[in-house]
Amino acid sequence: MLKKLMFASVLFAQALSAGANEAYPSKPIKFVVPYPPGGPTDAMARLIQGPLQAKLNTPVIIDNRGGAGGNLGSDFVAKSPGDGYTILLAASGPMSVNKTLYKSLPFDPEKDFAPIIQISEFPLVLEVHPSVPASNLKQFLALAKERPGELSFASAGNGTPQHLAGELFNSATKMKLQHIPYKGAGPALNDVVGGHVKVMYDILGSSVQHIKAGKLRPLAVTTAARSPALPDVPTLAEAGLPGYTFSAWHGIVAPAATPKPIVARLNQAINEIFADPAFKKRWEELGTPIVGGTPENFGALMRSESSKLGKLVRDTGVTLD
Repeated sequence: MLKKLMFASVLFAQALSAGANEAYPSKPIKFVVPYPPGGPTDAMARLIQGPLQAKLNTPVIIDNRGGAGGNLGSDFVAKSPGDGYTILLAASGPMSVNKTLYKSLPFDPEKDFAPIIQISEFPLVLEVHPSVPASNLKQFLALAKERPGELSFASAGNGTPQHLAGELFNSATKMKLQHIPYKGAGPALNDVVGGHVKVMYDILGSSVQHIKAGKLRPLAVTTAARSPALPDVPTLAEAGLPGYTFSAWHGIVAPAATPKPIVARLNQAINEIFADPAFKKRWEELGTPIVGGTPENFGALMRSESSKLGKLVRDTGVTLD
C-alpha cells in the first residue's frame, strides 16, 4: 500500500510539473539588461525580444538596469523568483570577471544562475577617432611613444571587456594609456565618436556602423581570426602583437531555482529563433556569429571563462581605482 501511495505521489508531482511547463508562459517575461541602452548587450536583447515574444506568445519587456559593471542588474535577477518570468542578458564581465575584480559580490555567478544559452562571442576592435594621426597599429604605437600621457582609452566601466582588452594591450606593448571608465558602452562610445576621448577597445557590434560611416578608424581586431564584418581589418597578432587574443561573450541566464523544463523551453525557443536565416543575417550584422547550444555547454563556458578571465585580472593588475 505504501509503495502504491509513493508511486501515486510521484505521478502527481510529474503531472503538476508537466502542467506548469505547458502553462508557461502565462504572463509577461522581464528581460533584464545589466547595462544602459545603446550598447551591444542592449542591441542583442532588442533583436531577440520580438522573435521571442512571437515564439512564446507573451510580451517580453526589456528592463535596463545598468551600474557597477553589470552587477546591479545581475544581482536583481539572481534575487528574483525562479519562475521563468525574469531572465538576464548575461555578459562575461559580471559572470566571469567581477568576482575577482570586486572584493565581494552580492551574488555568486556559479550558484545563483541557471544557464540557458550562449548567444555571442564578439571580437573587440581597437579604434581611434579620425583626428588621431595613425592608420595602423605601428603608427599608433609610435604616436603613443612620442606623446606619452596624451592618449587615453574609454571603456564601459572597470573590469568590462573594453577595459580588460585595453589593459592587456598596455601589458603587451609595455605602454600605459590612461583608462577612462564610463557607466556603460553607449556613453563611452558617444564620447569617442565625439572626439572627447581618442581611443577605445570596443565590442565590434556596437562600433561597426560608426566605422563604416567613417566616424571611427579601426586599427585591428582582438580575436585570433579577422571578423567577417570588417574583413580588411587585421588582427592585433597580424598587426604586430603575436599571441594577443581577446573576445567578449554573452548569454541568457535565469535565477538558479528556475525549473529545468522552463530552462529547456527557453533554450529551445531561442535555438529555433537562431535557426531562422533572416534572423541570422540581422544578428551577424552586430559583428558576432550566432552561437546557441545547450544550457550545459553554456554553463561549462561560464566556469572556464571565470578561471581564465580571473587570471587576466590578477596578471594585469586591474583594479577599481
